[in-house]
Amino acid sequence: MRVYVPLTLPRLAEAYKAGEVAPGPLVAYAVTPALREWYVSDDIEELEYAALNRAAAASLRLVAGDPDAARRRVVLAADVPDGVAVADPDRGLDQGALGEVRIAAGLSLGKAAAVHVDSGDAEEDVRAAAAALGAADQGDDDARFVVDGAEDHELLWFAVQEIPGLID
Repeated sequence: MRVYVPLTLPRLAEAYKAGEVAPGPLVAYAVTPALREWYVSDDIEELEYAALNRAAAASLRLVAGDPDAARRRVVLAADVPDGVAVADPDRGLDQGALGEVRIAAGLSLGKAAAVHVDSGDAEEDVRAAAAALGAADQGDDDARFVVDGAEDHELLWFAVQEIPGLID
């Protein structure tokens, strides 16, 4: 099963040094039954893209909570055995938890398939979106528009071997 773990650049640096994203439990995103139902598609690539975007939104929240983190969303894509990532059945239909899974233990970087990171041109929009999250959560349409501005940026794909260049 492919999972998407939301991170920040400092957390990616910590994971790289330790050889794993830890400690568990970890929140990640994957193609869950609820995500399939919400997205209404049988195309696995489209569904995985939706899970990646859910993880990118969670990464934005992590960025917002860490004033020292670079204003770039980071998502680690990894492959884990079925059953390692578990969706909470009580939150399955909760709009905010679509695709959300829990991984009980740390995740070895040896299982990582790729890293997705915002380009430098997204930093200003990510900064503004991180600042607007609270108001957007309270229903402010203007703030939601600002948050959507960050989501308009596509995350770039990097091979795991490129992590050292990302965290320098």
